[in-house]
Amino acid sequence: MKVERKLSPVCWKNVKVVDHFWTLRRETNRTATLPHEYELNKKSGVITAYQWDWWDPARGKAPWRIWVGDIGKWVEAVSYTLATDPDPTLADLAASVVREVLKGQKEDGYLYSNPLPRQWRWTNLQEYHELYDVGHAIEGAVAYYEATGRRDFLDAMCRCADLLDANFGPEEGKIRGYDGHPEIELALVKLYRATGNKRYLNLAKFYVDERGREPNYFAREKEEAKKRGIPLMGWMDTYEYVQAHKPLREQQDAVGHAVRALYLYSGAADVAAETGDTELLATCRRLWRSLTRRRMYVIGGVGSTARGEAFTFDYDLPNETAYAETCANIALVFFAHRMLQIEADSEYADVMERALYNGVLSGVSLDGKRFFYANHLTVYPQAAKGAHDHVAASRQDWFGCACCPPNIARLIASIGQYVYSTSKDELYVHLYVGGSAECSVAGEKVVIRQETQYPWDGLVKLTVEPEAPSRFALALRIPGWCRGAKLEVNGKAVGLRGVTRKGYAVLRRVWERGDRIELVLPMPVERIEAHPAVRMDCGKVALQRGPIVYCLEELDNGPHLADIFLPRSSKLTAEYRPKLLGGVVVIRGKAKRRETTGWRDRLYSPERTKTRTVDILAVPYCVWANRKPGEMIVWIRGD
Repeated sequence: MKVERKLSPVCWKNVKVVDHFWTLRRETNRTATLPHEYELNKKSGVITAYQWDWWDPARGKAPWRIWVGDIGKWVEAVSYTLATDPDPTLADLAASVVREVLKGQKEDGYLYSNPLPRQWRWTNLQEYHELYDVGHAIEGAVAYYEATGRRDFLDAMCRCADLLDANFGPEEGKIRGYDGHPEIELALVKLYRATGNKRYLNLAKFYVDERGREPNYFAREKEEAKKRGIPLMGWMDTYEYVQAHKPLREQQDAVGHAVRALYLYSGAADVAAETGDTELLATCRRLWRSLTRRRMYVIGGVGSTARGEAFTFDYDLPNETAYAETCANIALVFFAHRMLQIEADSEYADVMERALYNGVLSGVSLDGKRFFYANHLTVYPQAAKGAHDHVAASRQDWFGCACCPPNIARLIASIGQYVYSTSKDELYVHLYVGGSAECSVAGEKVVIRQETQYPWDGLVKLTVEPEAPSRFALALRIPGWCRGAKLEVNGKAVGLRGVTRKGYAVLRRVWERGDRIELVLPMPVERIEAHPAVRMDCGKVALQRGPIVYCLEELDNGPHLADIFLPRSSKLTAEYRPKLLGGVVVIRGKAKRRETTGWRDRLYSPERTKTRTVDILAVPYCVWANRKPGEMIVWIRGD
């Protein structure tokens, strides 16, 4: 049976976000984050790096090549912003950046940050990220064209993709290689969808299928590079790291560098959807289960170790040394969203939401100018002293490898495209975000509006406005964390048992202009337990309310947070505080902790320590580290 892409996302250009939670973050993204990133990229020289002759030391020290891709992501983020919130200053900056990048394009279409001499092109794919850079530039070009209608960047990237198509593939005389950092795969599918040129889809499929075949391409490439005197950095320790240890279709578990893995899975899902490849889709499902059932943090973070920024083994989810790179968490959103369009199952939307509201947003400060690369679930600042900035206990202004800041900027700017999807006669609501969307369903133009205080409140009011009475299905996600949801249509209760399909309440009827739906999603405070095999979390609980995961900070609860014990009998209450951290719901309750008096100069004691009752206050994980630095924990000891 051939795979058919069931849903199509409603384009970000057609979604207006007017939401107390997301509007502020999008405005901060537009006015603070994007200008801040531009200035730092300009200062680093990465904007003009495409014009460098990488091998010419006479020009001075060239920007580090690991920055490749950052400019494509930045242009993509600005493009999404311009389409929904016009900004002449940003528009001028984006146009100037595109001009600078395109000055570096060679006559044959080659484009790379710090261009390589012709004889070195594509000779060290495992380390130089040439195709990764092209991939992000393609994504930026597609978004720029869709937002502005200007073709200069898109046409340039088509020339670049044509050059790749002429040099890579299974045909005689072509390179049977692939980039060390997957990204080109999903980008080529985007380019195919934007242009209709099937060669780009075929090339994406080649890259997905060729990776990991024997004899291993990277092993042969390395030997050839040594013979020809081509510089090798030598930081790749295993082929798992670059997803080249075996063909994707043979892989059973999520392994290796987490960002590379998730970008590859996203590209594979796109290829499966466009080509109808059932075997490839089955592979994506299998890897999804490995990811989300055995190797994902409660915050929707993935990649548990700083060594190789990678997955380790099942249920190995350390908290204090967690990596959970912001880019990896964002890539999980990409993968979940793609699988959701294929299968319309709320399981994918649930994970997408978990990552968005927790492990992704934690990556940027509330002022939009400081960033987390790694997202720990336990922090003791003294233990983190001397650590690399990528695994620091507080957000940083920038990084030597600044892949995460522009990545989170483009996701926040494009949040509208994750809210709705349509099929021929269905309109799906995946996320509850205030605002409106215009789309076509069952041949009619339909406007849908949302009013909600989500994620702090579970009441969602929707209004459907078709141009004319029209019969179609409206499918509303019932989140996996929710029990006891209630639904009304025009004031009449609708039983969910008879209409729920794969986690969505499917309402099929003739809709008329002004029909109203009210969805109530109860949000009690819950204690979440981890699987018994997650050894770090045994005997502990995480607090969650709705989609939001909480944490304790030292500023609110004092030091030595690990000594806090939360009894099951302790009542926990939620309280909205409009002046705290931009306006958040906090969780309050009573807990126990040991007395420190009486210990004097002893390190150990056979006597049982007295305990005292203390007040605790938990804040959303996504906004931690925006005040005075200190300890933080997500998992709290309990009974």
